[in-house]
Amino acid sequence: MRTTLDIADDVLQAAKERAQRERKTIGEIISELARRALMTPQEAPSVKEPKAVYGLRPFARRGGIVTNELIDKLREDDAY
Repeated sequence: MRTTLDIADDVLQAAKERAQRERKTIGEIISELARRALMTPQEAPSVKEPKAVYGLRPFARRGGIVTNELIDKLREDDAY
């Protein structure tokens, strides 16, 4: 079935890359992902989570701030 959709540029780029990797059409990839999303109940994403860019999922936050002092301490601990 043909239809017209407005898709964000980053989503389209990620779909193109995945289609090329999996040797499928973009339509097949979008249909597969939409089908999975509609069949799997999920919670709404947290507002604090960064958005994925070009198919790359950011690492989950683990809390705390990485400072130069923390890096130096970890280097010292690892030296032994």
